[in-house]
Amino acid sequence: MQSFAKIRARAADRKGGEPNLAALLGPAPDNAALAGLSDDRVLSTMAERVFSAGFVWRVIEQKWPGFEEAFLGFEPKRLLFQPDDFWHDLASDKRIVRNPQKIRSVRDNAAFVESVSRDHGSFGKFLAQWPADDQIGLMAYLGKHGSRLGGNTGQYLLRWLGWDTFILSPDMVLALRDAGLEIAGTPTSKRDLARVQMQLNQWHDNTGLPYAHLSRILAMSIGENRSPETLREHLGE
Repeated sequence: MQSFAKIRARAADRKGGEPNLAALLGPAPDNAALAGLSDDRVLSTMAERVFSAGFVWRVIEQKWPGFEEAFLGFEPKRLLFQPDDFWHDLASDKRIVRNPQKIRSVRDNAAFVESVSRDHGSFGKFLAQWPADDQIGLMAYLGKHGSRLGGNTGQYLLRWLGWDTFILSPDMVLALRDAGLEIAGTPTSKRDLARVQMQLNQWHDNTGLPYAHLSRILAMSIGENRSPETLREHLGE
């Protein structure tokens, strides 16, 4: 495997120097801080990432105050008490994007958040307790028990919530393959995902960098050299 120092140096060169690269990394995530996250904010973020999938993110962001109103502030208990008519009427509510399947996912994920909260005290506490070196396991859990939270949506959910997350973007995967990691161009198998996790764990231990920073440096080291503004949009900042 290529050393991470060489990968970082290439990323810094592409961004005009180490200070510019460092400025694009953002603050280090603090998984323990998620213990204070309320369940309604978790469900809100889940819904935002689900509705953003396959859609223009900026449009969803602009409409989000309407989503908050329509979905009663995303309070899981309150939503789970609503009758079927409430959910049926949302399909014609102009305050939101009227996608019946994604609307249904909010109801399903309200039950998911409520169930996890019952077992762990809150969904945020559940996330804070999950081992930082097992993101792949957490992604699998979200995909299995949540609604429409698999794949990239689950990764972006964790990033938006503030969990220390790597994003398997095309550029990051390209950088991993370029560095010598034997994985598919679209790593979805358990074998490939385990290899990604193992390599990121090694670099995390060797450099002391959070997984989010490792991910961003890898993505910025190869492929299209995107502007800082474009990068910040995709980083959720």
